Amino acid sequence: MSKGSPGPTPGFLVWRLANKWRVAVDRAVAPLGLTHAQYSVVASLYGMGRAGERPSQRRLADHTGLEALYVSKLARALETAGLVERARDPRDPRAVQLALTEEGRDVTRRAIDVVQDLHRQLLAPLGGLDAERVHAFTEELTTLLDVPLVPSPPDDETT
Repeated sequence: MSKGSPGPTPGFLVWRLANKWRVAVDRAVAPLGLTHAQYSVVASLYGMGRAGERPSQRRLADHTGLEALYVSKLARALETAGLVERARDPRDPRAVQLALTEEGRDVTRRAIDVVQDLHRQLLAPLGGLDAERVHAFTEELTTLLDVPLVPSPPDDETT
């Protein structure tokens, strides 16, 4: 940024923070044989499974914010690794339901512990996981994530 610029935009800062955290989680879970994206899938499946849910790939994609095709690719790789089982949904033969295997639950529990430690470290500058600043930060991020993306109309001058 140059001295004359007003400073970084919120979008730039969110992008930088997302990349910083993604790299940190990638490094933290790599010893467990996972990537950040795979961690997002198995940790979500872990929580959903504890709530009695066996989600479809589509439901998991909606939950994680990942593209359905990417979730399908991740699920296949995790199945090959023995961490996830995929089965046809008896109510909808087009849908595939996902669940963690016993090994998947074990790896995921360990990965969650590692990522929780990482979150403590990353959120320490805001006072730690239980700090009011972290709760406010989480609420602000949730507000932004809850806004639906609406495509911009084409600019009449350029079309």
